[in-house]
Amino acid sequence: MTVVGPFGLSVRDQALEADVQAGMTAVEEGLFEATKSEVPFITGAAQHLVRAGGKRFRPLLVMLAAQFGDPYAPGVVPSAVVVELTHLATLYHDDVMDEAEVRRGVDSANTRWGNSVAVLTGDFLFARASHILADLGPEAVRVQAEAFERLVTGQILETAGPQDGRDPVDHYLDVLGGKTGSLVAVSCRFGAMMSGADETVVDVLTQYGERLGVAFQLADDVLDIASDTHESGKTPGTDLREGIPTLPVLRLRERAARQGLAEDIALCELLDADLTDDTRHAEALRLLRAHPALEQARRDTVRYAEEARAALAPLRECAAKTALVQLCDAVVHRAG
Repeated sequence: MTVVGPFGLSVRDQALEADVQAGMTAVEEGLFEATKSEVPFITGAAQHLVRAGGKRFRPLLVMLAAQFGDPYAPGVVPSAVVVELTHLATLYHDDVMDEAEVRRGVDSANTRWGNSVAVLTGDFLFARASHILADLGPEAVRVQAEAFERLVTGQILETAGPQDGRDPVDHYLDVLGGKTGSLVAVSCRFGAMMSGADETVVDVLTQYGERLGVAFQLADDVLDIASDTHESGKTPGTDLREGIPTLPVLRLRERAARQGLAEDIALCELLDADLTDDTRHAEALRLLRAHPALEQARRDTVRYAEEARAALAPLRECAAKTALVQLCDAVVHRAG
């Protein structure tokens, strides 16, 4: 048994283990190659987050999905590099929008070099991803373009907020489907597609990735409130302090509007206050951890993870399918 990938995924099949490890090593090499520039400053900025590490969740899904066809097909590793480059590029842009100071335990690019360099470095990574895509064929370009459109749409919807009359929780889940689910779904799609898997298999794995991606983000929402040490490297309550309305907060506000309980309304008022104050922040975190809204958010996370698991049912039994099921279990475990 070897532990690979995010959340300590255990691979018990030697052949699968060898394929995944070899693939992930090749992806890492591809990331460094793709982020090189003739201009040393650009190389340093582009490789800043590559060197900081990360779960490499999306490339891992490419490798596992490729097991349903030919995992050694020439397009598998490049497509994994594409999805990770795209993900990294969005992190550069997100950190500018969120005014984040730290990413993956190091100074964010915008903190180190300023917003302009951070945005342009993200654009540079998108350009390099597109260059690789061009060699993978027009279908790959189309799939990536559609996913990127969904990703950007999700970001815009998050920024704009729900329209009048729209349920905030439904709006938020749509945002996550675009911002996170779309690229995770493409990771699974590319792995199956590049390996030459049957179209029905490609569709199944795409649906799985969509649901897993949303579950993955919802687990992060729960962890931001519930954990003592956040897996992403952020301290607990970071989203809370920054006023980002994650699912536990939305579930609280939903309950307050529906039931009108004084304690719920008071907690909502506390969340609307200045949570850069450490005392208020600690009190808000304490109350949310004990509130039924957090448990509701956990149930939402489990529901999406179970939907991801159920989507795998038509696939043949094999070590790769077992690993994909384990990822569903891992997401649930993260959410407690």
